[in-house]
Amino acid sequence: MAKAKRVATVSRKTSESTVKLTLNLDGTGASKINTTVPFFDHMLTAFAKHSLTDLTVEATGDTHIDVHHTVEDTAIVLGQAIREALGDKSGISRFGDALVPLDEALAQAVVDISGRPFLVHTGEPAGFEHHLIGGHFTGSMVRHVFEAITFNAGLTVHVNVLAGRDPHHIAEAEFKAFARAFRQAKTIDPLVSGVPSTKGAL
Repeated sequence: MAKAKRVATVSRKTSESTVKLTLNLDGTGASKINTTVPFFDHMLTAFAKHSLTDLTVEATGDTHIDVHHTVEDTAIVLGQAIREALGDKSGISRFGDALVPLDEALAQAVVDISGRPFLVHTGEPAGFEHHLIGGHFTGSMVRHVFEAITFNAGLTVHVNVLAGRDPHHIAEAEFKAFARAFRQAKTIDPLVSGVPSTKGAL
């Protein structure tokens, strides 16, 4: 029997943003991303590449006010697409963890495709949340992105920054660690029969 394709296309339109996103969980990491927020494009490209998720994103919004709405709404849609593409989660590894360096920065991420949204996010240095990365993306948005993905995808996620000085490096290490942990968790494990939960559902 052919394996079901784990793909999803999700759109969201509000007075603040318009987002259309397509992903394939069993891809090669190919991506085509335009959110009109360059640093966020960079982070989503890294997520796609290191999670082996094919990802296409087109987003626009009221970035003349702030990038917040466009970034957060895109992350919401990404989470919704992940949840849809995972289907009943039959055969997945479920858990993943990764420790990723970027020069002086070091981040750890642990992912459980649990169906229970929960985020623990720690370790960013004081003042990181106020820094403008690339002149437009505040450090505070990193946590917002993980919150939106986590709660809309139904993931339990722990992200911990263990070291770092440069805000760009810190943020990128976090996204890459999350991507690598998610890559492990979403992988189909031939030794897993059915849904990997004693409850029989995730």
